Amino acid sequence: MRTCFSLLLALSALSLGACTTSRRLPPYESPLARTDFQQVRTTAYTDSESDHREYGNRTALGSVLHAAPVPVVPRAIPFTDNDRRKPGTSYQTVAYVTRLQPFRQSNYAASLTYGSAAADWSRWPAGTIFRIVSTGQLYRVEDYGWALAGRNTIDLYMATPQAMNGWGVRQELIEIVQWGDPAESLRRLAPHTKYRHIKRMVLELEGKQRAAAKLD
Repeated sequence: MRTCFSLLLALSALSLGACTTSRRLPPYESPLARTDFQQVRTTAYTDSESDHREYGNRTALGSVLHAAPVPVVPRAIPFTDNDRRKPGTSYQTVAYVTRLQPFRQSNYAASLTYGSAAADWSRWPAGTIFRIVSTGQLYRVEDYGWALAGRNTIDLYMATPQAMNGWGVRQELIEIVQWGDPAESLRRLAPHTKYRHIKRMVLELEGKQRAAAKLD
């Protein structure tokens, strides 16, 4: 169901791009501002599709693909001025469970549980951890792909085709919990610039945005 280049999201950095040498890159988009909160386009993928099974369930970082768990604490999401349920406020509470969990700053980072995500590593470097504000789910950028190079889109890993199709395409507000390391992303990508989508990410990581935008 998915095209060749979209299937590359769950491949390793070495194998990504195997069927993309004759395809044009997607239209280039200027990067979003590097802020704690960003409005992004999100899509979804899974490794259980028939055309993807031969590649296994590994990410470009070598880890195992995994779906984001259901949040365990209540969260708040923004709502529009037309929502009159709570006049004078900007947020509404969304309770995913009824019991609050204890919060300890010292072990907070170690306790984070997240799902796998794919993105352009020049916009969201490998290892970037972010929260989907509307659901409270946490994701970590571990993959990249042809269809994401030069785009402000993040692909979220889902465990089943049903979950993938159920997500579809959504504009989502995300909160950056921790930025990944651009230098480490560049180190991993630089040896593979024979693939144009990787070359585009490398050019951006090197500060050559105009050259990245011209690459097709």
